[in-house]
Amino acid sequence: MLHLNKVHHIAIICSDYQKSKTFYTDILGLTIIREIYREERESYKLDLALNGIYIIELFSFINPPLRPSGPEATGLRHLAFEVNDIDQTIAFLTSKNIASEAIRLDPTTNKRFTFIADPDNLPIEFYEK
Repeated sequence: MLHLNKVHHIAIICSDYQKSKTFYTDILGLTIIREIYREERESYKLDLALNGIYIIELFSFINPPLRPSGPEATGLRHLAFEVNDIDQTIAFLTSKNIASEAIRLDPTTNKRFTFIADPDNLPIEFYEK
């Protein structure tokens, strides 16, 4: 059986960064962990916490498409689950005929992760502890 530890984070792509930043911080009361402007993408990444626990990545992109599908569209970007062992997770998923993307390495944390798609093509991330 697949062993999930917890939801790692929720990533959201917004259409108006300042409006969304204000909503998540001033209205919902999430606290800013870090805000990064990524010049190569001309976008922001805002890491937010709830009660001191990292929970949301808020992204801005120039003219994001509406979500017909795909992880770079407006709305919920993906749902991420923390796992102990990414290789074991991929092996289990493969045994269930679920294809995963190639393993990626997070340049900020040096942690490994991968994506699959749910039945509706919503990206699901597995992020190694």
